[in-house]
Amino acid sequence: MRPGQLILLPAAATALLFLLSGLSLTSGCNKALCASDVSKCLIQELCQCRPSDGNCSCCKECMLCLGNLWEECCDCVGMCNPKNYSDSPATSKSTVEELHRPIPSLFRALTEGDAPINMMVVSFPVAEELSHHENLVSFLESLDTQPQNVSVPGNSIHASYDTQENMCTVVYFDDCVSIRQCKLYCESMGGSKYRWFHNACCQCIGPECVDYGSKAVKCMNCLF
Repeated sequence: MRPGQLILLPAAATALLFLLSGLSLTSGCNKALCASDVSKCLIQELCQCRPSDGNCSCCKECMLCLGNLWEECCDCVGMCNPKNYSDSPATSKSTVEELHRPIPSLFRALTEGDAPINMMVVSFPVAEELSHHENLVSFLESLDTQPQNVSVPGNSIHASYDTQENMCTVVYFDDCVSIRQCKLYCESMGGSKYRWFHNACCQCIGPECVDYGSKAVKCMNCLF
């Protein structure tokens, strides 16, 4: 190791710790959701400019680094105005997506009997699932064919579905996860869809569910 590196590494670590400590000072910053991705972008020095001071030289690079979390996390790096979550808590918002290659038999096998470690399996009547009018704030993408990831009230296309005998089964992960992890976990379980709450709680939705599962947050270690 060259002598210069002995000075640069501690200096970089000190700067990073200083920047990360600023997350707790930003009242609107969703630390549970943003900390990991914000840390990555700060380490790469992609979000160092300050638009509020007229300097937006890094704005595009910062947005690309944060990706799908830009809207939720831009205030954590000083790129946008702090958000006020008092009127709209993160648990009241969610993102949903259809999974392209569900494996119903795999999902049923993993959710029957005792729940796997770090997960909670919840089943409820499909009629209860359809009784809620969804208030989704964003969608990740549309399918190449006719879009199917649009939630509708229970009195429309689902009217002819037998909701009395069928149960909707969903899986909640105990801990907070990123939206990318949520999608990956649900795909690995054979799920048909997933719902990712904006407090970072992840719900995998089974094949018997005709809408988007439950809008209740039930992740044991990720409730707020």
